[in-house]
Amino acid sequence: MTESAQIVIIGAGQAGGWAAATLRAEGYAGTIVLIGDEPHPPYERPPLSKAVLKGEAAPEHTHLMPADKFEALGLDFRPGTTVTAIDRDAREVVLGDGDRVGYDKLLLCTGGTARALPVPGGDLEGVLTLRTLADAEQLKSRLVDGARIVVVGGGWIGLEVAATARQAGAEVTVVEAMPRLCQRSVPEVISDYLLRLHEGHGVKVLLESGVEAITREGDTLRVELADGTTLPADTVVAGIGLVPHTGLAEEAGLDVDRGVLVGPDCRTSDPDIFAAGDVAVADNPWHGGPIRLESWQNAQDQGIAAAKNAMGSEARHEPLPWFWSDQYDVNLQIYGIAKPEHTVVVRGTPDDGNFLVFFLDGDKMVSSMGPNGGRDLRMTKRIIERGISVDATALADPGTPLPKK
Repeated sequence: MTESAQIVIIGAGQAGGWAAATLRAEGYAGTIVLIGDEPHPPYERPPLSKAVLKGEAAPEHTHLMPADKFEALGLDFRPGTTVTAIDRDAREVVLGDGDRVGYDKLLLCTGGTARALPVPGGDLEGVLTLRTLADAEQLKSRLVDGARIVVVGGGWIGLEVAATARQAGAEVTVVEAMPRLCQRSVPEVISDYLLRLHEGHGVKVLLESGVEAITREGDTLRVELADGTTLPADTVVAGIGLVPHTGLAEEAGLDVDRGVLVGPDCRTSDPDIFAAGDVAVADNPWHGGPIRLESWQNAQDQGIAAAKNAMGSEARHEPLPWFWSDQYDVNLQIYGIAKPEHTVVVRGTPDDGNFLVFFLDGDKMVSSMGPNGGRDLRMTKRIIERGISVDATALADPGTPLPKK
């Protein structure tokens, strides 16, 4: 590409920020237009439910890079700007003010929106979600000693918010519709551990409980459950998932199925348009099919891969999924994708929190997870990626070292 070339990135989050930085690091000399609908430069979202929400980190500490390094990228950065359409024939994006910006290559890093509670009263003042810096700042002011917080959703975001709120001294109730916590992503042994962890810190957890409506009486919100129970709250936090921003792609005629479909090169059904991060769905060999990965690591790495491929490289993005969550003094990590047909092996003692869980397909490990086991879990990453044969009996014995080859 020549210096007259122009790459446009829609979305100035983790994926978009890393894509822009990678283009410059790889020697791209053309114009990079980075368009974000928030007023901030690219920032990381994981601290929002932890350090920022606790007040331990200022918002600017979440930025991907210091201000001088961001400035040095020489971007045409357009914060607080919306894109209303992609004109593929003209190779232009249409902005909210009617302006048009041409592109040679286009990167969609549009992320998503926290899912709102689909019940009467789900839009009342004091019913919040957590996705942006503005969300975190609004919620932080409500997490005070004695505040009554109801968290709807016992997934990762919900549990992280619950932990942070409890550490702030709030009275916390978690309402989860499924029979166990994080049911879609972890086995029963991990769900049980998370339940003990939160109840041990004074959180009230209501499983198999659905929210019917939210009403307000004076300064108090009332969360009405399906069984007739009513929970009084000062603040309600919905942690019930993410809705990917696929509207631009759909209206432009790109292939979309629960996200923007891309290949291992991050290319969409239009060869000049790429997608990365929470909005992208790609075939993943570790999953055995298409998957949309919502993780800090994937947003970064897929943004990097998309940028390289937009420049003409051949960077394949087929990562072993990795996810982590911090709750209280626990760091829980997950490598790989576990499925019901896999053999489950538990190493250690779940009751005291000193354990790991492995998933086997025959004599091959396909997934691993557990609390505060970072060193051993990094070893299992290598075991999974290299296809090292394992023995279930040996894995279950904490006294037997994990295989190295």
